[in-house]
Amino acid sequence: MNTVAIIPAGGTGKRLGADVAKQYLSLSSLPLLVHTLHVFQKSGITDDVILVVPQDDMVFVRKQIVEKYGLTKVSTVVKGGSQRQDSVRNGLQAIAKPCDVVIVHDGVRPFVTEEMIVRVVKVAAQEGAASIGVAAKDTIKETTGENIVLATLPRQNLWQTQTPQAFRYDLLCRAYAAAEKGHYYGTDDASLVERIGVKVRMIAGSYENIKITTPEDLIIAEALMKEKMKEKIIYRSGLGYDSHRFVPDRKLILGGVEIPFDRGLLGHSDADALLHAVCDALLGMAGCGDIGRHFPDNDEAYKNISSLILLERVKRIIEAKGMIIHNIDVTVMMEKPKLATHVGAMAAHIAMALNISETAVNIKAKTNEGMGFVGREEGVAVLAIANGMERIKNG
Repeated sequence: MNTVAIIPAGGTGKRLGADVAKQYLSLSSLPLLVHTLHVFQKSGITDDVILVVPQDDMVFVRKQIVEKYGLTKVSTVVKGGSQRQDSVRNGLQAIAKPCDVVIVHDGVRPFVTEEMIVRVVKVAAQEGAASIGVAAKDTIKETTGENIVLATLPRQNLWQTQTPQAFRYDLLCRAYAAAEKGHYYGTDDASLVERIGVKVRMIAGSYENIKITTPEDLIIAEALMKEKMKEKIIYRSGLGYDSHRFVPDRKLILGGVEIPFDRGLLGHSDADALLHAVCDALLGMAGCGDIGRHFPDNDEAYKNISSLILLERVKRIIEAKGMIIHNIDVTVMMEKPKLATHVGAMAAHIAMALNISETAVNIKAKTNEGMGFVGREEGVAVLAIANGMERIKNG
């Protein structure tokens, strides 16, 4: 099942009395929107995230939210519309190819959980449409325009609707097309689907899943985040090192790029010392040992294997531990050949394998001024540092 999440985050800070839009306000030292997106980043049932923000914020969000915090599932940042419904429609139109289920979730609801996402998606896949919500706790009165009570509504049948809401892709497309044709604006996406005759299943969520729109909401959110948050963020780094000797009759491959040279590097795999150092840095960052533990050099399965394949497998290993990659920095030490014209392609290969931005990969090449085995042109040495973050359970 292929699932895409649309996250509308096009609000302002007017009701909060803030100078910056509410989705970028700090909540426990991170932008509010980052807390929300991290949940979808970790969600195993979410394949792709489309983020909808004001047009003037698009560059800022790509650089300072998506790339800075390693939110690799955010494939697209699109501009918002004049109203929330317009923003979600823009997100829906940005889906590259039809998927099975679309999730819509408010960017300023940071207390969504992975479990909520799973439940709403599974019900939507089976029944067509589902929404997270909570039972109304207060008595609800229906009034006239002059605030005269007309009726007291039966509380046992009333829900406070929240997000995430999830829908089969075809149903949500039909609902939006019908709303646009009828010039109809609903207060949530479920109301558009109800309007075309589709039943929406309500799923019990959490009273903590608040939408932050007022100063009081932000105070409550800080208290919830500090006292009840089930996860904390740990920033981690890893150091990787590898070296290989030059031998004749081998291709020289570094960073997944074949470099023209009269010798190559000796090794069981393709002997890509650069990628091996990156793999070790990532594994070290996650506390997962080293490349030799996972891909031993006496295993024929790895004979002459491309190290890009190993790097992709390392990515899966560290993601299983909840790690998110921020950036990679590499120093290659060799006398010859010169690498200046190749580092861009190397960075592109690494970024693609790890599903991170090319701007998050930095590669430098240095000589050893004629000293040591590198200086004698006997081989290559590489140092790599990986930085990232891990969300772990408290207690």
